[in-house]
Amino acid sequence: MKDEAAAPHLAEASDGPRAARGKMRRWLVSYPRAVPLAIFIAIAAITALSVFAMESNARAREEAQTREVAQAIASALERRANNFASYLRAGAALFSTTQNVKPDTFQQFVSELRLDLDYRGSEGIGWVTVLPARDAAGFVERQSLEQPGYPGLRPPLNADAEIVAPVTYLFPDTKRNRRALGFDMYSEPVREAAMGEAQRTVQPTASARIVLAQEGAGDAPGFVIFMPVFRQIPGGNRVDRALAGFVYSPFSASRFLDAAMERVALQSYGVRLYDGTAQTGHLLVAHSLSDGGGTRVEQPVTVANRQLLLVVEAPEGATLDTLSMTTLVFGLTLGSLLMLLARLLTQQAFEDQARLAFFEEQHSIRNSLTRELNHRVKNTLANVLSIMSLTRRRSNDLDDFADSLEGRIRALSATHDLLTGTDWGTTPLRSVIEAELQHFRAGGEHIVNIDGPPVELAPNDALSFGLAVHELATNAAKFGALSVPEGRVSIYWTLVDDKMVEVEWREHEGPEVQSERTRGFGTELIEKIVAHELNHPVLLEFEREGVRCVMRVPVRSRRGFQIRQDA
Repeated sequence: MKDEAAAPHLAEASDGPRAARGKMRRWLVSYPRAVPLAIFIAIAAITALSVFAMESNARAREEAQTREVAQAIASALERRANNFASYLRAGAALFSTTQNVKPDTFQQFVSELRLDLDYRGSEGIGWVTVLPARDAAGFVERQSLEQPGYPGLRPPLNADAEIVAPVTYLFPDTKRNRRALGFDMYSEPVREAAMGEAQRTVQPTASARIVLAQEGAGDAPGFVIFMPVFRQIPGGNRVDRALAGFVYSPFSASRFLDAAMERVALQSYGVRLYDGTAQTGHLLVAHSLSDGGGTRVEQPVTVANRQLLLVVEAPEGATLDTLSMTTLVFGLTLGSLLMLLARLLTQQAFEDQARLAFFEEQHSIRNSLTRELNHRVKNTLANVLSIMSLTRRRSNDLDDFADSLEGRIRALSATHDLLTGTDWGTTPLRSVIEAELQHFRAGGEHIVNIDGPPVELAPNDALSFGLAVHELATNAAKFGALSVPEGRVSIYWTLVDDKMVEVEWREHEGPEVQSERTRGFGTELIEKIVAHELNHPVLLEFEREGVRCVMRVPVRSRRGFQIRQDA
């Protein structure tokens, strides 16, 4: 009982996969192109999402790397600026304790600092004396004595100037740096503004974008960091003090940035340093320019209380990195293979369905052929029985019976051969006539005229019509026009309409037909059997000059009787 109860469940379980396969097969047959295309699109979409995710991660990784580079450069710039700010504070503390900064005092200061100027990226360190404009001439005279070759104040002093700030000392003592000696810092608004801010905040302060005096006729941008030096006024309070000058350090923007990037792996990054905002007029230096198509990172940099802007641009990478390209190629290849596989399965499903349909058609044809064969055998046997019956009644002896029966059976056989050659399809009317008259025209001594339009007969109609032609030809060979050499037979047919053809048999130049004659088997065969099979009466006249027979034969469509249609 338990096994019987479990049997339906097992049957349902086994039907599940079969039903799924059947459903899949129906999908493949119903949508032969859509299913493979949908599979390819799905794989392509998954591949595209994967590539997009990989590219997003690559972009994020590239941005993180670029930001790391920017932070490293910014940190190096600020560290070097802070180092020099410390030097300037130390110099300010030292010089504030001396009444006058002499060459040996300044030389001692820079010697104790042990500056590694090449590494730090600065042009050097110097001293700017601040004094009233009226004392400028005396200052230049004294400096010429202390520093042979010291130039005069430049640019020329304006008449309304009250204070001047000439560059007094600048270390290292190079040809390039000597160009800055005697330059009045207050003569230029940008420097004057930076010096005023440094005096107000008592902090190292960087100037805006300028061209250093060391450049001479050049235009390379740079900046200067100033640190004010105050001295206590003699006889005043402890808080009373006066501005004595500035310890300063000039910077070439290019060297300053190059020194900061010495230990940063830039590869092909583009680096720009701006004074404040990223505008063309504020550009201090551009290094390793990229094509501008990659990731861009802006990093603020504070240099001696002044805000600079560092811009780092990553190079534009390839359209897809190696992993993304590999994934894309693999995904498209997999999608193409699956699409091809689905297309093959679709083709197989089509072929299976066509094969099943063919088998069903063959089965149906086999059944139809069996029924048709039974029907035609019955008809043929009925015709043979009728012929035998009539032949027996009209025969005088056994030989006459055998000869008559043999000829009529041969007539049926000749028409059967024609029908077999056409696969029991339509048979030309002319071919039926020629097949039945072939035996009588073999000698070539009789004239038989056959003419008419092309007409195709159905199998049963062709059998009946052929039997009638055989009887007419046999009668003509025994008693009519085909029994004498000069006799002629004319067979003509015309289309009455698209469903009927009229055939006329006429004999000429044969023996005279007797007015009184007995009805033979051929007459009864034509007027009874043939007329019945053709469904139309047959006109048979025995005129004196020869026999005349008019028959109407149906012209039916091939589809009306053919079992198998042509592919």
